[in-house]
Order: sequence, then C-alpha cells, then structure tokens
Amino acid sequence: MYILYDPAAIRMDLLPLTYMRPVADCRVGIMTIREKWHHLLGEDTFTLSESYLSGKFPFCTTEGSHIYINGSILPTAEMVRLVKALKDDQALHVSGTTIAYCAQGLPQWQQIEADALSAHYVTYTEDLRQVRFPYDVFRLNGAEIESDFKLLTNGRKSAPVSATNTVIGDSGQVFIEEGASVECCTFNVKGGPVYIGKDAEIMEGCLVRGPFALGEHAGLKMGAKIYGGTTIGPHCKVGGEVSSAVFFGYSNKGHDGFIGNSVIAEWCNLGADTNCSNLKNNYGTVDVWNYTKEEYLSSGLQFHGLVMADHAKSGINTMFNTGTTIGVAANVFDGGFPDKFIPSFTWGGAGKKETFRFDKALEVAERMMARRDIKLSQGDIDMMQAAFDRDEKYRK
Repeated sequence: MYILYDPAAIRMDLLPLTYMRPVADCRVGIMTIREKWHHLLGEDTFTLSESYLSGKFPFCTTEGSHIYINGSILPTAEMVRLVKALKDDQALHVSGTTIAYCAQGLPQWQQIEADALSAHYVTYTEDLRQVRFPYDVFRLNGAEIESDFKLLTNGRKSAPVSATNTVIGDSGQVFIEEGASVECCTFNVKGGPVYIGKDAEIMEGCLVRGPFALGEHAGLKMGAKIYGGTTIGPHCKVGGEVSSAVFFGYSNKGHDGFIGNSVIAEWCNLGADTNCSNLKNNYGTVDVWNYTKEEYLSSGLQFHGLVMADHAKSGINTMFNTGTTIGVAANVFDGGFPDKFIPSFTWGGAGKKETFRFDKALEVAERMMARRDIKLSQGDIDMMQAAFDRDEKYRK
C-alpha cells in the first residue's frame, strides 16, 4: 500500500496552502502531486498527515507493510521504479532527503523521516524536483506541465483543432480532450505545449502561450491573455492577463486585471480589476511571509506575486503588493494596498480590519460551492475551523 505523507517542516512552510489539503494535493503542472504518483504507480494512494484532514482525504488505517512516500516530491518514472522495489526497512534517499520509506505499521506522520534515517539506504541519482514553499508551485509549473503533457498524451490522439484557431509552432503540441470547445484563438507552442481538458472552453479571441494547461470544465473568458507557465485548474473561470500562475481549481478571476507568478487555491474569487504586483520597483528579490519563522523571509526570487489560500476573496479594484500572502476565507477590499500578510478569516483591507465571523464565512463557502453543485462537507468545515483557530493570533 502506498501512503503519501506530509513532511512536518514542509507542511508548515507551505501554509496557508496546506491548511485545507495535504501537501500532495497541491497542483503543480497539469496534475496534483498525488495524481502524478497515481498515474505512475498505477494504484491509488492514501494520506498520512494531521488528523483534522481525515474527513476529506483518504487515510490508511490498515496495519501491515506500507511504502510511505514524501508528498512534496514530484515523481519520475525511474523514481517510481525504485520506490516499488523497496523492501521493509529500506528508504530511498537523495542528498539527505527521504523520498520513500518501507516499514511495518502506521507510524506518526511527524516521525516517518526520523525513522527513515535509521533504515537501509537506496540512493536516487537523478535530479530531484520538490515543492517546499508556496512559490515552488509556480516556479516549477512550466516544467511540470511539459512532463505531465507527455504522461497524459502518450499514445493518445487529440480531438481536432478547429480551423478557426491559429497555432504557431508544432500543432502536435496542442492536445484537446473530448468535449472541449476552442474557437478563434491563437496558441503559440514554441515555448511549450498546450493542454485543454475535458469539457473545457476557451472563448473567442484568447491569446495563449505554452506551456499552458486548462483543467476539465474550466474556461477562459473572451480575449484573455495567458502567458507560459500557467495552469488553470478544473472548474475555474479566468479572464484578463495571467502569467506563470497556478489556479488549483474551482476559483474565479472572471474579469480584467493582472495575476503573475502566483498561486490561487480553491474556491477563491478575484473581483473585477484585481491586480497583483510581481516585481519590486527596485528589481530586488521578494520577501514573503513564512509561517514557520513567523516573519518575512527572502524567496530568492525577483518575480513573486500573490499566494491566496482557499475560500479567499478580493473586492473590485483590489491591489496586492509584491509577495502578498492571503489566508483561508479572508475577504479583502478597500482602497490602497493591504498588508503583505493577511491572516485567515480577515475582513477588510488597507483600512480597518476585523475577524470574518466563522458562521458567516461558512455561509459564503456554502453558496459558492452550491454553484458547482458541491455540498460543503463536515470535512471542509473541520479544515476551515483549523485555519480559523490557528491564525487567530495573527488577527490579534
């Protein structure tokens, strides 16, 4: 049995994105990390993480010999071959990082990496791609789109590309799944492929540069300008200008405005003309909030826009500064630039801020999810409660 576990330190560093998901359920490229492992392993995976996530994500409760896989690692075919070959008390390592560990029983999720240090080592010799901080999601996204594109399209034939579209480069680098609607658009695939998911829609006049991925039932609004390294996850609706950004799923940016070098989680809504800066005026590296250190740390990146956690919202004409982090269910509005770190369940912006009442936030979440015919579950409520409680000290 394969179990994707959360490395404790990385789970903390990835907040607020991991308040409402295990690390492996972050989307990087076309697929989530879990979906990549599932595709290459050929088997379902389970989760080992904080207990409050168990109402939403499949936890393993069966004793026996299991292979525990680091949920922050982006897999390759060679890596999976070595993982499958692990025996009890063997661990696959690279440069001090545990990739996977085979052991009996169900250890505590915080203990797995310490246990793996005393196991018999198997060494992985290829380059490692790993998501350790929120900005790794958009930083690695272009390369992961290309990798996922090969996995998902190998041996398959694309739906026809309508003659109303213009493809600049190799038309074989455009793959359209069944039921997608794409008319009167321009695709430049010289920099990478374009993947369009099942029943997705790209409206007329959109300009798209690869690498780009559009999830199933997602949509690009008329005249959208999409630059490479961008993923629009399932059921998202996006318009305006987007560059090197990842929308996990079920989020909306329906109008004009720029989002670049950013991560937008699920069930977010960006009001009309919401913009984020992704480059400082002095062209320096961008500092971003870190939950582990509880301070701003250098990302080492010159380009870093917005990280927005699940169920967060922005009002019309909202402006976000370079390297802004928004917590779960924050509702941001008001004139001027809000703070660069806005804790979960904050109501307000550059002016007065207060706590967004938990019951009211649940009402908003329930209404938004109902529009996609999805019910707010007890598992969702448990995860939102965790974010509400843990960010309380920052709201004060």
